Amino acid sequence: MAAVELRGVSVRFAGTSGAYTAIEHVDLDIGAGEFVCVVGPTGCGKSTLLNVVAGLAKPTAGEVRVAGVPLTGLNRAAGYLFQTDALMPWASARDNVAAGLLFRGVARAQALTQADDWLGRVGLRGAGDRYPHQLSGGMKKRVALAQTLVLDPKILLMDEPFSALDVQTRSLMENELLGLWAADRKSVLFVTHDLDEAIALGDRVIVMSAGPGSRPVASHPIDLPRPRDVAEARMSPRFVELQRALWQSLRVEVQKSQRAMAAAG
Repeated sequence: MAAVELRGVSVRFAGTSGAYTAIEHVDLDIGAGEFVCVVGPTGCGKSTLLNVVAGLAKPTAGEVRVAGVPLTGLNRAAGYLFQTDALMPWASARDNVAAGLLFRGVARAQALTQADDWLGRVGLRGAGDRYPHQLSGGMKKRVALAQTLVLDPKILLMDEPFSALDVQTRSLMENELLGLWAADRKSVLFVTHDLDEAIALGDRVIVMSAGPGSRPVASHPIDLPRPRDVAEARMSPRFVELQRALWQSLRVEVQKSQRAMAAAG
């Protein structure tokens, strides 16, 4: 059974100039323990796709199933890591990580113990008393990752989580993520603008068409061996082959998007 199934999913938004169709007739499966990356041109509905799986956006048409059960509200099996950090500036790193557990009714002492454990797992042991303004960008992202994973979601939704980081920190975080994912193989839906990142991380890369009315137009399995170091993977001949094949699909959609924006401008 797939962890997530989308069948004929469309999402339309009302606007002053009429309805806008973000995604249309999307069919997509995410297998149990599968790491799926999604790429596509700007405005192709990648974030909308994540929001539908999270239960934050209701499909205008079609159905979403989680572990075979229709999704009718928030996806309680999913954790969502956003592009921008959602840390509370007035709370320490430890309290930020523990917050979700406290909201679920976990005793404070137990929640703080689990928070410290997860801060250690993401490489921030001993940093629990620091506040967000005392943390670097990479450290904030590690806290956000711990904040999400401490709740033990079965499905991990990630919306360009590392895009604001410098190249070196980004590579470290990507490897950190792969290590944590390998420990219990959550199902991951990872949105990125970076084709190289998608290939380095994923089991499969989905290419979305240009919007409006975006849908998957290609699905490429990534057969790079695991465990995988993202820097080393990028230097392999197979990586270059996969990059070339995927770019052929993506380039067509990027060019369509650019033509549409030029015509609209």
